[in-house]
Amino acid sequence: MKVGGGAISRIGALVAELGSTRPLVVTDSFMLTTGHVDRILAAIEQGGHDGAVFAGVVPDPTTDSLNSGVDAVTAHGADLIIGLGGGSAIDTAKALGILSRQGGQMRDFKAPRNNDGPAVPVVAIPTTAGSGSEATQFSIISDSETQEKMLCAGISFLPQAAVIDYELTLSMPARLTADTGIDALTHAIEAYVSRKANPFSDGFAMAAIRTIGANLRQVYADGSDKKARGEMMLAATQAGIAFSNSSVALVHGMSRPIGAHFHVAHGLANAMLFPAVTQFSVSAAEQRYADCARALGVAASNSSDSYAAEALVEELRALNRDLQVPTPQTFGIDRTAWDEKVPLMAEQALASGSPGNNPLVPDVEQIQDLYAEIYA
Repeated sequence: MKVGGGAISRIGALVAELGSTRPLVVTDSFMLTTGHVDRILAAIEQGGHDGAVFAGVVPDPTTDSLNSGVDAVTAHGADLIIGLGGGSAIDTAKALGILSRQGGQMRDFKAPRNNDGPAVPVVAIPTTAGSGSEATQFSIISDSETQEKMLCAGISFLPQAAVIDYELTLSMPARLTADTGIDALTHAIEAYVSRKANPFSDGFAMAAIRTIGANLRQVYADGSDKKARGEMMLAATQAGIAFSNSSVALVHGMSRPIGAHFHVAHGLANAMLFPAVTQFSVSAAEQRYADCARALGVAASNSSDSYAAEALVEELRALNRDLQVPTPQTFGIDRTAWDEKVPLMAEQALASGSPGNNPLVPDVEQIQDLYAEIYA
């Protein structure tokens, strides 16, 4: 990892360090307008390497959107893929890495399969502080035929390197700042309360929770605050390391179908669910949730676990109010359409495996009840 303001200037040296001669930058059309792609290509060319660009990344990438990307990797003979952008760009880069080496369809790689086969190596350069995808062994791709948002996991999806440069996030608007920031907080808390939590993931999760608690509202209010941007960028990566080594849980299991069926941004879907799912789960891991509350700064070190855990739920509700997180209803989702999709979304949530990591493992009826609860 190359970490800190201006770290993107080291990309040329990083490409050489990894032994690449034909890197392909995978990004979206907006990134072409920011100058970041030109800077990366210039650095690559200065090192005597042959770079190219695929700018076909779409929000919430689909299996259909990957086809032209695989063609681009093949046409360039790419030996390294540089994913530049938010989680969608990095997830796309990871998917192209494995498809280009192994062939097949993305649905062949979805959970519960654990993927450890060959892949074109990936360098991740996040431009948002939230997904943590630069540090995880996961890629989220929607099946164009079924609309299922597939969780694909395994060491094959872990980037070989990452450039963590907070200066790339300074232009993020407030809504994106809020959604990605809550996404990072969800990663950290779910990693800590997950049934797969361990001492390694716990350390990164706690560090991320403390940092996000101290900076999220500030960076939402003032996106030009470089100190807060830098703190949030590092926290997002720490949270990514945490959940890559312990797994996420019920919030993520339920949020992916919302994104797939109603085109709600991933972090925003997490935020819609976070308070209600935490309230549902808290009794099964009161001490762990209490630790999160103390790290977040909403409960004293000497407060009881029951008080602290309840304070965490209240803080998540307050955070949604302060960051103006809509409900599905105020977002504009029709009630009838929502109710019709709830049974399918509940089944898809369970099938992803993430709810099985939750402190309190729900059945399909309980997931349906939670979807009904958060609508309005």
